[in-house]
Amino acid sequence: MHSTPDDESLALLQLNLTPGVGPRLQSLLLARFGDARSIFQATGAQLVSVEGIGPKVSSAIVTRRDLSEARKEWQDCCDAGIEIRFPRETGYPPSLQEICDPPSVLYIKGTLEQRDMMCVAIVGSRQCSQYGISIAHKLAKQLAIAGVTVVSGLARGIDGAAHRGALEGGGRTIAVCAPGLAHLYPPEHRELADAIIQQGALITESPLNRAAQRGLFPQRNRVISGMSLGVVIVEATRTSGSLHTARHAMEQGRDVFAVPGRIDTFTSEGCHDLIRDGATLVRRTDDILEVLGPALKPVKTGPKTQVAVARELNLNEQEQAVLNLVDFAPTSIDQVLAGSDLEAPRVLSTLTVLEMKRLVRRLPGGHIERITG
Repeated sequence: MHSTPDDESLALLQLNLTPGVGPRLQSLLLARFGDARSIFQATGAQLVSVEGIGPKVSSAIVTRRDLSEARKEWQDCCDAGIEIRFPRETGYPPSLQEICDPPSVLYIKGTLEQRDMMCVAIVGSRQCSQYGISIAHKLAKQLAIAGVTVVSGLARGIDGAAHRGALEGGGRTIAVCAPGLAHLYPPEHRELADAIIQQGALITESPLNRAAQRGLFPQRNRVISGMSLGVVIVEATRTSGSLHTARHAMEQGRDVFAVPGRIDTFTSEGCHDLIRDGATLVRRTDDILEVLGPALKPVKTGPKTQVAVARELNLNEQEQAVLNLVDFAPTSIDQVLAGSDLEAPRVLSTLTVLEMKRLVRRLPGGHIERITG
């Protein structure tokens, strides 16, 4: 983060700090005045001409023209090792720039990387069953192994299970927080948050010292879906906040997935409604990755392991070992035989199994290659 922000950056930061000016009003003001500096140069009469801006909010903007709060906020974040990014800057997630009312300020603790453009969100109930915890953890772990970054909201229940699954899978995970990063919520997830920072990031649009408030969580949900290629709902009642995330995803053109539960429990009624209305039913990780299709690129998950498609996640140890000897370009079968510790007949039979599973294809001249689609 630059040690001295420019005037427009400070104005955006000050706008985000101004009481009563949420994401929607920020978007309306920026659309009306063109940039944040012009907002703070406007008269009270000009400000109240914008839909949703009354005398109280207008006065709050006018009295903050010196941007002193923004300067202090910037320095406090520098001291805390928190980065601030703005939509026009390199490193601001491109997917968030596409949504309605994108965050005008993004606080980041940890790192956002190029590979985080391939994100899938997993969200669900805080009051969930062991079944929900198990499924969320398993899906997140396998997505992480496949090279997909897992996004969730750091909440109790399904969110926490999703983050832990991604971490266990050795992958990356991003927690979109509702309050400011100086007020992590829930407090018992501080250790989890520290682990997420090492393998991803905590992000929020809330100012550093904003405490948790009920209205921040629905607002946060549009960022969770906006960061992601698709959103997976695991255990949701018909009043669950995670259904707001699903609705945001639909509005943003993201894929929506839902995990079914028992038909006689209210805890999955929201998921069943989503499936009835067209969401993709999720039985296993393949169901998610096959829908995402072209977004999945071959990724390394270890020094000798590369996962190219979802089907590879279910291979046994012998099948994976033989598959790792096959390149994405034509590979001599003799080369595969020479590189394996197995007897030749077992290698050849394993290659036949991999061919049946549509993971490799045989080529003329005694060659074979991996399939990436």
